[in-house]
Amino acid sequence: MTATLTEPAPVSIWDAAAAVDARRPRSQQRQLGASDTVCQRRAGYVVHQVPPTDAPDKKAAILGTYIHAGLLESARTEYGWLVERTVADGRIRGHIDVVQLDAATAARLPKRHRPIQPAEVLTVEDVKTKSSRVWDRVVRYGPTAAEVRQVLLYADLLRTVGFADVPGQRYLHRIGPVDVQRIRFRFVCRDTGEEHIDEFDFDPWLADEARWWVGRVLEADTPEELSRDHDGPGLPTKTLCDFCPWASACWPGAAPGSPVQTVLVHDDEDRAAALAEYVRHRERESTSRKRKEVLRAMLDDSPEGAYGDNTLRWGGGNPKEEPDLEALVDQFENAGLTVPLVPDVSAMVAVARRAGVAVPMRNAAGRTTPRSINVTRTSRRP
Repeated sequence: MTATLTEPAPVSIWDAAAAVDARRPRSQQRQLGASDTVCQRRAGYVVHQVPPTDAPDKKAAILGTYIHAGLLESARTEYGWLVERTVADGRIRGHIDVVQLDAATAARLPKRHRPIQPAEVLTVEDVKTKSSRVWDRVVRYGPTAAEVRQVLLYADLLRTVGFADVPGQRYLHRIGPVDVQRIRFRFVCRDTGEEHIDEFDFDPWLADEARWWVGRVLEADTPEELSRDHDGPGLPTKTLCDFCPWASACWPGAAPGSPVQTVLVHDDEDRAAALAEYVRHRERESTSRKRKEVLRAMLDDSPEGAYGDNTLRWGGGNPKEEPDLEALVDQFENAGLTVPLVPDVSAMVAVARRAGVAVPMRNAAGRTTPRSINVTRTSRRP
């Protein structure tokens, strides 16, 4: 008898991607990075070098890294932008996506390193890739507080220390601190390629606040002294906690099967406060829902288009389909299935599907699917 050999399952390309990602210098960095400043406690785990307790899915982040790297390399080649430049001092380290030099600063560099077109003012730019799930929020509200803090730290390091003294950019280090005047965020939708830009002047006061934030993290004796800046993993709306390597360390103590947020309730006083807040939000939700219904009715005859800050589009309104009873009886007879004496449409549909018989459909006379409203932020390029 010939033994049947079982072929090994194909390897996953994601295993290779994860291994390469783990070897990236940023993944192995031990000093607090500006991109770690999304949450005080998470930053505390980095500073105290606490081993990760979780292995969150990183596929979306890895895809973002690939898109990010390709876009930056194209900008370097075509525009002469400075990309992926390192800044650091004794407290924090970072890798700036883009630095666009103004004419005066560019003139201090060798000609081969100057941009093709200098910027109006020296600008630090951060490129963020986002999914279409959060795209409208990005266009409507711009960068988060954590994203702003990260780029302010980059800019402040450039203004106080300059470019780090590392191979590949020593010609930049020699010019010393530079006068960053503008912060720019360039958002790119991973699903559609759409591009959105937000920019503002560098604010020294906000930079000092970001430095104070870092100081609190570095001065803490343990990560647990620092605040959780997000609502925890496991909620219907995903938070950064769902992708945190220290989620279990940060949210210990919940009973098996219970949400981790239960650890925030310690006594009846906490329960009373949480319940009172829950009722307040439920009442606001009810009031908002009723008002939204009125506003939805007011807009029902409005054509699609941009109105002020928002764009209106309509969906739905398509003809509804229902089973065609006469055709269904014919199908039963052709397939040798028993036709009930009193046809029961729901039962016949179920039998037909189990038997692999197609259920004939027809438009329901005069009936359509509900018309849905879709309101998004009107995109305006600066």
